[in-house]
Amino acid sequence: QVQLVEFGGDSVQAGGSLTLSCAAFGSTFSTYYMGWFHQVPGKERMGVAFIGTGGLATYYADAVKGRFTISQDTAESTVYLHMNSLKPEDTGIYYCAAANPWGIPWPPNPADFGYWGRGTQVIVSS
Repeated sequence: QVQLVEFGGDSVQAGGSLTLSCAAFGSTFSTYYMGWFHQVPGKERMGVAFIGTGGLATYYADAVKGRFTISQDTAESTVYLHMNSLKPEDTGIYYCAAANPWGIPWPPNPADFGYWGRGTQVIVSS
């Protein structure tokens, strides 16, 4: 079991930057795949960035490649999403999620993530 809490959502201007944090509690943080997902009203939750156990592998959705970076601090049990060159279409709720990696190929399917935070809102204005 792992509990996830997101921080850092805010309102920013297009072209700006923001860093989201996800603190993990209750389990060995480094043994999970961790991911960030983006959701807007009326649409399904979409995977944005994933990081593998030990931070050795990363995956990015095409829409954020070159703009977003996922990282983790194992000592602090925290995953970060560094967001640069933000666009209005990046607006939405960002969720942190964790997946037990056993038997799951890389990159994981969104359905593989069994633990979720409550989300943090990002608003990007033009």
